[in-house]
Amino acid sequence: MKHLSRCAAIVGAAESDLGIVPNKNVFQLQAEAAKKALDECGLKKSDVEAVFSAGPHSYLQTVTIAEYMKITPKYTDSTSIGGSSFEAHIGHAVAGIAAGLFDTALITYGSTQRSDSSRPGSRIERDIFEAPYGMPFPLGGYALAAQRHMSMYGTTSEQLAEVAVAAREWAKLNPNAFKRDPLTIEEVLNSEIIASPLHKLDCCLVTDGGGAIVITSKEKAKQCKTEPIWILGTGETHTHMHISQMDDHTVTGAQTSGKRAYEMAGITPSEIDLVQVYDSFTITVLLQLEDLGFCKKGEGGRFVQNRNIRPGGDFPLNTSGGGLSYCHPGLFGIFLIIEAVRQLRGECGDRQVKNAKTALCNGMGGVLSSSSTVILGRD
Repeated sequence: MKHLSRCAAIVGAAESDLGIVPNKNVFQLQAEAAKKALDECGLKKSDVEAVFSAGPHSYLQTVTIAEYMKITPKYTDSTSIGGSSFEAHIGHAVAGIAAGLFDTALITYGSTQRSDSSRPGSRIERDIFEAPYGMPFPLGGYALAAQRHMSMYGTTSEQLAEVAVAAREWAKLNPNAFKRDPLTIEEVLNSEIIASPLHKLDCCLVTDGGGAIVITSKEKAKQCKTEPIWILGTGETHTHMHISQMDDHTVTGAQTSGKRAYEMAGITPSEIDLVQVYDSFTITVLLQLEDLGFCKKGEGGRFVQNRNIRPGGDFPLNTSGGGLSYCHPGLFGIFLIIEAVRQLRGECGDRQVKNAKTALCNGMGGVLSSSSTVILGRD
């Protein structure tokens, strides 16, 4: 695995219009982000040899977006494992580049979930064993995990609320964030209970938006206009589909994907300067922080207290505002990577983390079902 570290770099990272975008479809959003990502690094559509995409928003995802953009790839991958798909795509792209299958890959995603006011896909397919009993998808699974964590470790609603408030504090520094108004612990706790113990403000946004990543080989990266952000380590796994089949609701696949990424990168959690983890719900953040080795199992609630993850704290986390306050167009994983790249390049203005040289991104999909980890670094 270690031989794959630094064999490829991210040279382009961009998002489309975000928030409420009723006048654009999913292909326009992806193409808009892809053009921005290619333009910033000085590459063209003709340089793209591999296309990666995911999501339930179109038939034959990579085939459709490639046709729309007039790209004929020699490698295609539409692996779809939920919000962690794009971190997994990075690992697959690294392997393809190392194997000599292609030099440059484009990863795209787009969704008009807010404008459509619907969640695509078949509920029966997702919840064949649980929907008949009234389990809400995906909220119910995360509520079960939160209740279990509280029961086992004494985690409190106030600690969960701190995750939402910290995200909002970062979002206030991000001009592209969907929610930038002040938020307090009390407001989170006073918001409606959606699925006990999770409140409305423990839950991610629903927005429109698209994103794109350009990855290329070490040799080609040196010719690009942007500073290369090296892919140091990757890992992926999935452990279940239905929450009823999860062995332990407090332990996620991030333990496995994170371990593999650390081994490939040859670094430890203490060497990571900033972290971007999937925040579909506040409990999702605590579980990942524990499973990725930033604190011990059961200590996630205490770890985020005392403004530790807010701007100015000791642990820069979800510096864009995350899925809780920045954007969340269905699958958020690609936006974790975009923010990490910009932070490592030093492009984030008021929210910039000083002297950041390494970043970890972890995507989660389904109901804590899949996990993919990417560790990035700059020269």
